[in-house]
Amino acid sequence: MAPRGHSADDVARTALRILDDHGLPDLTMRRLATALDVQPSALYWHFPNKQALLAELSDRIVGRMTSGPATDLAREAHALRDALLAWRDGAEVVSSTLAMGLGSSLAHDRLAAAVAAAGFDADTARRGATTVLHYVLGFVWHEQQRLQYDSAGAREGASGLETDDFGFGLDLIAAGLRARRRV
Repeated sequence: MAPRGHSADDVARTALRILDDHGLPDLTMRRLATALDVQPSALYWHFPNKQALLAELSDRIVGRMTSGPATDLAREAHALRDALLAWRDGAEVVSSTLAMGLGSSLAHDRLAAAVAAAGFDADTARRGATTVLHYVLGFVWHEQQRLQYDSAGAREGASGLETDDFGFGLDLIAAGLRARRRV
């Protein structure tokens, strides 16, 4: 019998709020249980372990990028970046979840569909999507780290990454894909 008063959705939404307010290091099951006014063991009714909870959060973060058919690689990469930036430590949550083989493959699938839509075979679409996914995750992780250091005053006089840097990197990857097609 499920605990009364809180659904899996309540738990995930509260976890996202803690993530956004305090960051991934402070998203503990104990803190989550306190926020929901339950014992930590009650959380395991909905999520068997913290990794399963993080996979759910990852799916919710990445789920923000969906909209229509995936036909343009740059648009999909920007949508993924926006989804990751919408939550503090979003890139770290998604990256760690994917590294553990958990969570949905939505981001990779959308990126692969966009590469395939540009006329590439399935293997190139898969590999190209993996490359772009790793690029986006790494770029955003770096952005989020800088934002946190800047907000804490840890980097004196430092500026963030240039807005054009992300697009420049995507252009390099796309140019590499196009060059492979000509070979």
